[in-house]
Amino acid sequence: MELKKLSEHIWYMPFEEERDRPNLGYIMGSNRSLAIDAGHSEAHIAEFYDLIRKEGLPLPSLTVLTHWHWDHTFAMHAVNGLTLANKRTNEHLLECRKKIEENGPEAFLKISESIRKEYEGGREMIVVPADIVFEGDIAIDLGGCTVRFLQTIAPHTDDSTLVYVCEDKTLFVGDATCSEYPNGPKNMNRAKELADKIRSTGAVTCVEGHWQPVETEDTLGDLLA
Repeated sequence: MELKKLSEHIWYMPFEEERDRPNLGYIMGSNRSLAIDAGHSEAHIAEFYDLIRKEGLPLPSLTVLTHWHWDHTFAMHAVNGLTLANKRTNEHLLECRKKIEENGPEAFLKISESIRKEYEGGREMIVVPADIVFEGDIAIDLGGCTVRFLQTIAPHTDDSTLVYVCEDKTLFVGDATCSEYPNGPKNMNRAKELADKIRSTGAVTCVEGHWQPVETEDTLGDLLA
């Protein structure tokens, strides 16, 4: 596994199918750096950080979540710096933490083999809420690189955040373009609203949660299919 450079300010750790690990983004400005999604487990984020160090880059001072699902969030307790999530994502995380505190991790482990592989050997499953909670759209200047967090309607979940790196014209969409969790189908009204939101950014490249970066039109084609 290697940290791939996508553009001037953007690197990413590629997705992995076996343990259902999503792409983890890394955005570097002149003043601070930002990670996109927190990873599936402490082991996952540790591997991400090792790749960042090998590139001679600083660990992210901020980490933003695209949505609440475990493969994107359950390593939040182990990230460097502060974490950010929209209000609905944070509510989901609090619900997850309550389930685990009251009943243990079994409800999540039984969802799929990929989660059991990620947590094999009795690894502890820890869920924490975000340090900073926002609603709507906000922008952060990393130093010569502006990143916008865009809360949006999407077919996959009710808490999606798009992350747009303005100078690089690249949009991280997480799993927002997928069918409704857990079993679909895809709500086409929500898909059309999401498509309009994606187009409004002017993004040239989209990075989906579990696929290689592609041109925005490819993402829109899959979304509206």
